[in-house]
Amino acid sequence: MEITWLGHGTFQIVLPGGETLILDPWTTGNPSYPAGFEIQRCDTMLISHGHFDHIQDALPLASKFGSTVVAIYETAAWLGRKGVANCAGMNKGGTQRVGSVDVTMTHAIHSCGIAEDDGSFVYGGEAAGYVLTFPDGRVAYFAGDTTVFSDMALIAELYKPDLAFLPIGDLYTMGPREAALACRLLKAPMVIPMHFGTFPPLVGRPSKLQELAPDTKIWELTPGVPVSW
Repeated sequence: MEITWLGHGTFQIVLPGGETLILDPWTTGNPSYPAGFEIQRCDTMLISHGHFDHIQDALPLASKFGSTVVAIYETAAWLGRKGVANCAGMNKGGTQRVGSVDVTMTHAIHSCGIAEDDGSFVYGGEAAGYVLTFPDGRVAYFAGDTTVFSDMALIAELYKPDLAFLPIGDLYTMGPREAALACRLLKAPMVIPMHFGTFPPLVGRPSKLQELAPDTKIWELTPGVPVSW
């Protein structure tokens, strides 16, 4: 399959048959979004939580492509009220088949208020992560925004991820020190770092994570450049 980092916490995953997943869609106003890149297809959208930098473009993309949007129950209900026709709400520990991918919702430690146009916040449930089990049997863990938590060891035991997407920027999520412990708990052989460098306070860097987690391959991607996995 093909993985393309679209900057910050946003990713595009294209399966061999063309089925396309968009994770935490933030394209409009994302300073790390690759210039000239255009999303051509979106069958499934995964939302980890309701902050603008992870949900900003859910509505226009779902409207354009008729995507199935997966989110925690309360965020899915909010998206439905805003006009998303195909919401697939779920909660932590549950699994559902979306397209050809089995999607399991996991815990994350983060806030999840959703900002309305008037600046007020509504309850968005809780922040979450996802375990994605693909048709070929490989497993990826998308942590969303979180710090390290000891139950990542349970994710390793239950799902045995082959690849993990971990935030490393610090301030709003864990930094490299905490992410290095996450690497050890998850036991995934490869980690793609995310949620760093978008803004000056997000100071964590992949090189530091590699230094602190030498037994894990830290796979640093370039926004807009697809890689094969």
